[in-house]
Amino acid sequence: MKRNIILDLAVTLDGFIEGKNGEVDWCIMDSEMGFNNFLNQIDTILYGRKSYELWGQFVPGIDHSDDEKNFWELVHRKEKYVFSRTQKGTDNKVKFINDNIVEEVNKLKNKPGKDIWLYGGASLITNFINAGLVDEFRLSVHPVVLGEGKPLFIDIKQRLNLKIVNTRTFSSGVVQLIYHLNEIE
Repeated sequence: MKRNIILDLAVTLDGFIEGKNGEVDWCIMDSEMGFNNFLNQIDTILYGRKSYELWGQFVPGIDHSDDEKNFWELVHRKEKYVFSRTQKGTDNKVKFINDNIVEEVNKLKNKPGKDIWLYGGASLITNFINAGLVDEFRLSVHPVVLGEGKPLFIDIKQRLNLKIVNTRTFSSGVVQLIYHLNEIE
């Protein structure tokens, strides 16, 4: 059985994944949302180079909650792939993919294992959507309007018909929407 690629991320009500200066301080880490359940569903994380540099080896400080520390510990146990035009090779933490994205991703999807988390950034997400590689969209809509920033969907080449499979509302005001690609028969 093929593994699914899941785009799971936080988005503002007005569709931004970051503020204009890259800020994500609006993003609520709500333990009620069950991050650990999601992390137990995946064993691989896909990053763009910039996202990996920012978050791929992030270590929470002493001021972070135990939930956040547990979250990052689970994240760092996953197999990681970074899509980059410039950085090559492999180290003990990550493997770089430089070209043949569709072919490499399909190889990953066909390997035995759990689902795969498409972490981002924005241009990698766009490339995956345009190549038809995203199987599930898990968007956690946060109760904030930024007015400007980095939009989630940019340069999408064709319309996507999605089917809602689940919605959850949390006491923090976050609403999680889970969609599957609606294959038209």
